[in-house]
Amino acid sequence: MNSPRKLTPQEEARLAQVRKNFQEKKQISDSLKSIKKKIGVYSGKGGVGKTTVATNLSLKIAEKNLSVALFDCDIDCPNVTKTIKISEPPTERNNKLIPPSIHGVKVMSMSFFQEDEETAIIWRGPMIHNAINQFLSSTEWGELDYMLVDLPPGTSDAPLTVMQTLQLDGFIIVTTPQDLAALDAKRSINMIRKLNLEVLGIIENMSGDIFGVGTGEDLSSELNIPFLGSLELSGEYKNSKSAVIKNSKRVNEEYEKIVDNLFKLID
Repeated sequence: MNSPRKLTPQEEARLAQVRKNFQEKKQISDSLKSIKKKIGVYSGKGGVGKTTVATNLSLKIAEKNLSVALFDCDIDCPNVTKTIKISEPPTERNNKLIPPSIHGVKVMSMSFFQEDEETAIIWRGPMIHNAINQFLSSTEWGELDYMLVDLPPGTSDAPLTVMQTLQLDGFIIVTTPQDLAALDAKRSINMIRKLNLEVLGIIENMSGDIFGVGTGEDLSSELNIPFLGSLELSGEYKNSKSAVIKNSKRVNEEYEKIVDNLFKLID
């Protein structure tokens, strides 16, 4: 009887990588298994208010006595801790990171681990990939109704890593009324669809006389995607990006409508 062929060094390296990848996926799956819904908040370009929208949506959902987490996956420029105004770092228990909470929202972000927030994080794709996987596998999220994920903008390696790793239940696309923002929103939607994932809806941010009105609804109609609502450009966001906790009646009504529309789609 012939003995098994000895693997070449290249084959052994590939096999070791397969085992490592499998173990990583299992750890991530175990970490996320108690989360009922995972929703990505995404845009084709930076500067459209994606992080502000993700923060306020998390706060508004938490107001409904639902357990919520906000995961900042923008490794290069993490801003969630600033928009939600949290400085308390994660704690550690049994080799797991325990995310801090504020206003009923659990928060995890790369910015917790920056010594100097003004220092640029200059990482290539594999390092970003490893950082995202490390966050996912080492964080103890607990039982959650919703996790909102603030994705990196664009259609390159960082958002692709998140989409392929987190197994998100759907995406909310954030755009502003300008034509260029709508074009980039289309690109992000096409990326999601190429990966056979679901776009839950579109939000038009910074709507009003300055930038215009209606581009989000036009995009929704053109691409047959639900329109969740619009958010008016307002001075309410000037000193606090988490405007829904400032008792601004109009801002709260806007987010209330968006969350209600989102829940109807999910149900």
